[in-house]
Amino acid sequence: MTAAPVGAAVAGKHGNRGLMSTGTPSEDRKCVHVLVEGRVQGVGYRAWAERHARQRGLQGWVRNLSNGAVEALFCGPHEKVDDMLNACRIGPSASAVLSIKVEDAEPVAARFEILPTR
Repeated sequence: MTAAPVGAAVAGKHGNRGLMSTGTPSEDRKCVHVLVEGRVQGVGYRAWAERHARQRGLQGWVRNLSNGAVEALFCGPHEKVDDMLNACRIGPSASAVLSIKVEDAEPVAARFEILPTR
């Protein structure tokens, strides 16, 4: 994530329910880089994100960060990516999402995978 990301930081299930995302409206597809903070490691968040991204037909990846956050890249049709972002602010039942930061990103390969922790 850059120091001044494009997009919005929004509260998770313990705060504001709104979610702003970025992307060019005239394109059918978009790709976003996401940083999810809160209790999101040790609760199955990566497996949950992989399953939900694949169900939506998205490409990208998800991984844990050494600081306790989860990082992801979601690429696909605007509507599906937006739906995934809305789901991410809630996450699996054992999670406690505090915030999500979203910025535009470059497209990736044609599948979704879990990457090693960085």
